[in-house]
Amino acid sequence: MKRDFDLIVYGATGYTGGLIAEYLAASYRGDDAPSWAIAGRSTDKLQKVRADIGAPDDLPLLKANAGEPASLRSMCERATVIITTVGPYQLYGSELVAACAATGTGYVDLCGEPAWMRRMIDAHHDDAKRTGARIVFSCGFDSIPFDLGVLTLQEKAREKFGHPAPRVKARLRKVKGSMSGGTAASAQATLAAAARDPALIRLLTDPFALTPGFTGPSQPSGLIPEYDPSMKVLLVPFPMAPVNTKNVHRTNFLLGHPYGSDFVYDEMMVAPGFRDIGRVATETFATMVSLFGTGGLRPGAGPAREEREKGSYDILFLGELPDGRGVEAVVTGDRDPGYGSTSKMIAECALCLVRDMQGEGGIWTPGALMGLALRERLQKRAGLTFGAR
Repeated sequence: MKRDFDLIVYGATGYTGGLIAEYLAASYRGDDAPSWAIAGRSTDKLQKVRADIGAPDDLPLLKANAGEPASLRSMCERATVIITTVGPYQLYGSELVAACAATGTGYVDLCGEPAWMRRMIDAHHDDAKRTGARIVFSCGFDSIPFDLGVLTLQEKAREKFGHPAPRVKARLRKVKGSMSGGTAASAQATLAAAARDPALIRLLTDPFALTPGFTGPSQPSGLIPEYDPSMKVLLVPFPMAPVNTKNVHRTNFLLGHPYGSDFVYDEMMVAPGFRDIGRVATETFATMVSLFGTGGLRPGAGPAREEREKGSYDILFLGELPDGRGVEAVVTGDRDPGYGSTSKMIAECALCLVRDMQGEGGIWTPGALMGLALRERLQKRAGLTFGAR
C-alpha cells in the first residue's frame, strides 16, 4: 500500500526526537531524501523544530497525541515507518504499537523496557505477522551495537571454525557520554511498575524473557564485580546489560538458534584502574539519583552538541569454543552513545526498513530482521565500525 510518507518522526519536539529530525534533514537531501514528516502534540513546537534544524519550510507537520488513539492510527495510516521517541513506552507507547500492528505500519523505537516489550510481543506479534507490520524495538545504543556485535562475531566464528561460539562475552572497554533523560525516566517507570506488581521482577531478571516458549541454559548475572585475568582488568556491572542480553537471546531465538540452543552470553564494563572505579561508582550514583527523581536529567534534556560529538564507545566481544579456541569482534561508535550515536542508529534503522528490507511482519530485533544490511548502513552512514578476527 502506497503511503504519504516513508518516515514520520513522532516525538520530534523532544530532545532525542529533535536530534533524529536534525540528522535526517542534514544527511538526506535532494534525490537521496526520503519523504518524511515530523509529528507531536503541538504544531507551534513542531514549527520551531523545523526552523531550528534547517529543514525545508514545506516539511509536513502532523498532530498526534499518545492520549488520542484515533490520532495515532491516522498517523500510522500515512507512513511506511514510524520512528517514535515518545516514552517511557510502558506509559505512552502501547496504543502506537497496537495501531502499527493493525495498519501494517513499520515501527522503530529506543525501548529499554523489557517487561513492556514482552507484553507487546504477547499482544501484537501475531497481528503484526498478519498485517505485515515490521515492529522493531531497541534501535539505539540499547541494543544495536551488542546485537550486531554478536552477529559479527558469530559470522567470523563460522568462517574460521565452521560453527558458532557457544560462549560470548561482551566487554564495554571505553565509553564517553551521558545517560539520556528518557532512559532514566524509563527505568524509573519500570521500578515503579515492579513495585506495584512483584511478578515483574522475575521477568526483568529472566535472560529469556523475550523468547516465549524457550528457556536456554543458565546465564551469568553480571552483577558482581570480578577480575578478568585474561584481560588483566576489573569488570563491573553494565547497567544496560539486562536489556541487551534479552535482545541478543531474542535474535538467536527468532533466527532459529544459529548461535546454538546452548548459547551463553553476558555483558560487563571494564574498569582498568582505581580512578576508573571511582568514576564508575560516581556515574552509577548519579544514575540512581536520576532514577529516583531527585535530580539528574529529565526527559527532553541532553548534552550540548560539543559534548555529543566528543563522545564515543568501544566494545570488545570474546567468543570461546569448548576446545579453547577463540574469536574476537570489536564495535565502535563515533558519538556519545545515549544521544549522538543513538539518533543516527534509529534513523538508519527506519531507512533500512524502507529501502533495504522486505521481511515478514512481526515483532523483531534489529539483528534478526535487518542484520547485515543494517550493519552495512551503519558503517557507511552512522559512524559505527564492526570488525572481527
